[in-house]
Amino acid sequence: MSESLFQLTIQPRFNETDGLGHINNTVIPVWFEAAREPVFEIFNPQLDLSQWNLIVAGFTIAFTSPTHYGAPVEVKTWISRVGNSSFEVTQQSWQNQVKTAEAQTTLVHYDYQQNRSQAIGAEVKAQLQALTGPAS
Repeated sequence: MSESLFQLTIQPRFNETDGLGHINNTVIPVWFEAAREPVFEIFNPQLDLSQWNLIVAGFTIAFTSPTHYGAPVEVKTWISRVGNSSFEVTQQSWQNQVKTAEAQTTLVHYDYQQNRSQAIGAEVKAQLQALTGPAS
């Protein structure tokens, strides 16, 4: 596993369980958003909403195995692509050494006052590129 990989451990809550005994499919994207916080801090170190400068342009998720209540889930996060004004975050959830989901989220560096994307600065781009690479 890469040292540049962000990890977050989630303890599934009983109320996140659906009628089949699985963690509901709407819950894992929320966990993935929580695990992107270190990426948000690269752009906005204080996480100040009045200075927010990212927007989600797209999100895809594949559920590869059920996630269950009662065992911790590791969410692994890394940068899989860096462009001029956008970048892609790849995330995986793992429970008991089994990958249960994988998602790709495209985020855009965004100026909300001008209502348009803006180029990612060289310093931020270098930080993102240092976090690229697949997880094991």
